Formats: sequence, structure tokens, C-alpha cells
Amino acid sequence: MLTDPFVVGSRSACSRVVFGPHETNLCTDRALSARSVHYYARRARGGAGIIVTEHASVHESDWPYERAPLASRCADGWAATVEACRPHGTLVLAGLGHTGGQGSSAFHQSALWGPSRVPDPSSRELPMAMEPAEIDAVVDGFAVAARSAVSADVDGVELDAGPTGLLRQFHSGLTNIRADEYGVDRLLLARRVLAAVREVLGPDRILALRLSCDELAPWAGITPEDGTAHAAALAPWLDLLTVVRGGPMSVAAYRPDLHTVEGFNIELCRRIRDAVGGAAAVVLQGSVTEIEMAQRSLDAGVADLVEMTRAQIADPDLVVKSRTGRRPRPCVRCNQTCLVRDPRNPVVTCIGNPGAGYESEEVPPGRSAGPALIVGGGPAGLEAARVLAAAGRSARLVERSPRLGGMVRRLAAARDLSELVGWLEDECRRLGVRIETGTAVTAADLDAAAGDGAAVVVTTGSSPRPLEIPDDGSVRVLGAAEVLGAEDLAGPVLVWDPVGGPVAVAVTEFLHAHGGAVSIATVDQVVGRLLAPTGDFVDANVRLQRAGIDRHQSFVLRELTGGTAVLENRFTGERSAIRCAVLVDCSARLPDETLYLQRPGTVRAGDCVAPRTVAEAIREGRRAALEAAGR
Repeated sequence: MLTDPFVVGSRSACSRVVFGPHETNLCTDRALSARSVHYYARRARGGAGIIVTEHASVHESDWPYERAPLASRCADGWAATVEACRPHGTLVLAGLGHTGGQGSSAFHQSALWGPSRVPDPSSRELPMAMEPAEIDAVVDGFAVAARSAVSADVDGVELDAGPTGLLRQFHSGLTNIRADEYGVDRLLLARRVLAAVREVLGPDRILALRLSCDELAPWAGITPEDGTAHAAALAPWLDLLTVVRGGPMSVAAYRPDLHTVEGFNIELCRRIRDAVGGAAAVVLQGSVTEIEMAQRSLDAGVADLVEMTRAQIADPDLVVKSRTGRRPRPCVRCNQTCLVRDPRNPVVTCIGNPGAGYESEEVPPGRSAGPALIVGGGPAGLEAARVLAAAGRSARLVERSPRLGGMVRRLAAARDLSELVGWLEDECRRLGVRIETGTAVTAADLDAAAGDGAAVVVTTGSSPRPLEIPDDGSVRVLGAAEVLGAEDLAGPVLVWDPVGGPVAVAVTEFLHAHGGAVSIATVDQVVGRLLAPTGDFVDANVRLQRAGIDRHQSFVLRELTGGTAVLENRFTGERSAIRCAVLVDCSARLPDETLYLQRPGTVRAGDCVAPRTVAEAIREGRRAALEAAGR
């Protein structure tokens, strides 16, 4: 079973669930911080069998992002992580790597190192071609880093030959065009590193490798056939092999968002496991977020363990809840707050679990008797009701519409986040929250609740923003949330997106999928600008292009007249009239403050404060519940 113990090498993990390495921005001074330790310890307490810490650079020539750890500064953090995780039966592997030509020179102000002078497709930065001295330095760096990890008493190390790893860059014809021995034998560097690290670890600690077995660039990159041969050749050094995909042309394919099918690496992993032939335990990675899929993969012999990283960011108690039959908080694979390789340095977290990344700061709600009234059943209100009920309050949740879920559920068919609000609703019901729908709350109701000593939270959501442009009434105007309920959208539809976020792209794709003639216009020079941090920006534009959807970019909407939308190019001032029967306005909405302004000072949260994303709504719903309970 997935939740049963599993022996790796000479060590036993408490389950077959792996919490994989990923950027967190929790490090300080290039070292694991106390917050890092709390972050990992929380997943260990929740039943993770193996935790691989954030990949630390093994040499000072590598500084890929501002808060990236450096192995020479991580011994204390690794030791603290081991001390915090081992009592739970969790194995800790120190992640070690070097990003080579896919790194950044912004911080160390030196040339990047790479196998060959091939610029990175993303940064366009040209690395220096490594000479024997640099290659030897990398081999020594891995060995020294492993020695430091051993001094911290880790259970082993994982080496990175994944989508951004220097080792993979030597494996690939995309980046290795050398004429020397490292070009003739592209696995030579990896074998040297594995041999050096194994000598340091000895036979009793785990040596793991994260190996890209398909770069999705068959013209020159690693193909599944190459990946199979690489895995078979390197497995004799290993105890654990994690099968991944991706390379310089396809970094986003490593941990893609919900547009990519779950378990996309299953067949690749099955193939690699067959080729390895038991020489090393094999880990399945690839958007596996549900226990059922993970268990089926084990049952089918696809892998020996399953990496469920995002699922454990969403719910650190994933394994424990699975053992007891409780439904874990779902991961909806949105990538909105858990991908943090970003110049803004956001801390890793989850839209549905605002405590992720803040484990050392989160104060669990204390017991708090008495009633509670929550007005509004969107994600903010559901989270507030859940927290108040969990704290012991007799919670009543009142929603004026017939259904719970707010804007998320109204837009669920366009971008499926409904599973998250469904979980929140189920948890509220499990905790005994009294739910009333189709009921409006008045200021007198707030006064009555306050008079009864109730904790009151207002989460009344948002309202449409009026289009303040000339409009002769010839074009039907709908908001994004109204599209799904509209009975008749005959005629061409123009989606207007002044925000650049995921909603307009999702609505456009929804309308196209249902047979509508649709185009999209935006003020930005590209469509879906804010999708870049989630990894879906390029893919979204590819989907729109392949669907034949016209994209009007760098335009401002000026007026609706004569069955057309008049757009003005914001650089040239040139105007264009786009024929449309319906305009779908994806502008930012306005807070619905009607109730709050009648009783200002009432605790409120979510869109009724400022309409933003699900992440802010749930986070503020939790905070508001804690504040209201404290009052």
C-alpha cells in the first residue's frame, strides 16, 4: 500500500509517498532557515515517507535564484531537518545540484558554466564552455557537499539531473556539442559524480538521482529511448531513481498546471522501471495529486514510490488522512502560489492552504465557545466558517444565492477550481456548520448576532464594474461569471481582458469549446501575461493559436456602437471596429460593500475588501475567523 513502510537501501521510510525538492524562498543567507525546517517537519508529521530538501548548489559558480541554498552553508539546516523529521519515520535526503547554463549570473556576477556555448532559450544567456578544471571542480563540489550532508546525518542525498540540472545538460544533444570525451560519452560526468558521491556516502546511506528521461525535443534532446538507456546505465550506482521529463525547451513540462493530464509520466516511468530491472527503486513523478491514482500506479507496477509534492503543499496531512479515510484538501494544480521561481521572491504557499510556507508563524485556533455568523458562502466565507467551527463555535453560514462557492463555482466550468470549494463545503458540513442558502442578511441581523455575542464575519464578495465607455446598446455586455449561465450567446463574441489574468483565457477557451465564434482583446502586448508565473503562458497562447482564435493585442476598448467594439491601439492611436454581438467584460470587479457600510468596522474578508484571487480570499477568510473568534 502507498501508506505502508518501504525499505530503500538499508533504510526504511514510513510510507511510499515522497515530498520532492522545489524552490521555497524560505532560505536565508543561502542556508536552510528555521522556517525551512518547520516546512519539512510539517510534511513529516503528516506521513511523508521521504523528504528531499530544496536542491542546494554544490559550487559557488551556481546561484540560480536569489534565495537558492548553497550546500556549504546547509549543514546546520539539514541537521535540524533530520532531527525534526526522523521521529516521524521520515527519511531526509539532501538535494544537491548545479544549474549550469540554465542558472543566472545576476547574483554571482560571473559567467555561467555549461557543457557548450549554447544560450539558454529562456534567459538567452550564453554560458562558457567548461574546461577540465571546471568539470573537476563540479565533481569535487558534489563530493564535498555530500560530505557536509553526511555530517548532518541525513539519510542520503539526491543529485539533480532534471530539467534545469547541469548533469542533464551534459546528457543532452541540445546543450552538449563537445568534441572531447564528455561529448563522445555524455554520461561521463554523471558517472564521475555518482562514483565520487557514493564513495562519500558509503553503502548505508541512500544515493538518489532525479533524471530527465524525455526533454520533449526529439530533434536533438533526450528521447524516451535515450532516457531508458541512461537510467539502465546509471542505476547500478543508485538506491533511488526519480523519473521526470523536461529540458531547456520544456521546463514548464516538469510541473505543469491543470491543462496537462494528471499522471502524465506513468508510461515513461513504467518503461524506465522495466529497464532498471530492480537495480534501484523507482519514483513516479508527474502531477500525481490523488491517492487513488498513486495507489493504482503501485498496483500496476509503474513505480515503487510516488512523488506527491504539490498535493502535500496543499495538505501536509495527506498520508495521515488517507490512512484514516478522511478526504485530504485537494490540490487543483493551479500553480498560482506554489511555483516561486520569481523575481518578486514570493514564499511558497497554496491557494487552498494559506498555512503552507508559514508553519512557524501559524497559530492554530484555540477553543472558542459561542455562536458565529458568516455572511457569504464564497471561498472566504467557507474558510472562515470552517475555522470557526473547528475552534468550537456554533457557526451559521448564510449565502444569498442558491449555491455556495461564489465566483469560483460560477466560473468552475471555465477553470476547474470547484473541487477546492467543494472540499471546503464538505468540511463545513462535517464540522456541523449550519448552512442557509437563498437568504439575505440585513444590518439588523448583524446587530442581533452581535448582541448574542456571536463572532461575525462579512464575506459578501464582489459586483461587476460598470463599463464607462460610450455604448449605444447594440452589443450585449456580460461579465465573465455570467457567461456560463447565459442561454443565448449567438453571434460573434469578443472577450475583453484589461487584466491579463487566467479568467479571460479560460472564458475564451470555454466559449470556443462550446462552438462559439470568439476572439479576445487585451491592453497587453501578449495575451495572458499573468499566466507566466504558473507556467501556462506559452501553452495558453499556443492553444489559442491552434484553435484559430483571433487575438487583438495592445488595444484599449473605447466604445460599443453599431454592433461593433471599437478598439484603439495604445501605441499608434489607430482604431479598429471588431464586429461582435456579445462583449464579455473580464475587468476587475468591485467590492460589494453594501452590508459592510451599514455596520463599518465589522470583520470582513475576501472580495468585499478588494476583489483578487482565490488565494487571498481563503487566506483572509482564515485570518478574519481568528480575529472574530478573538473578539
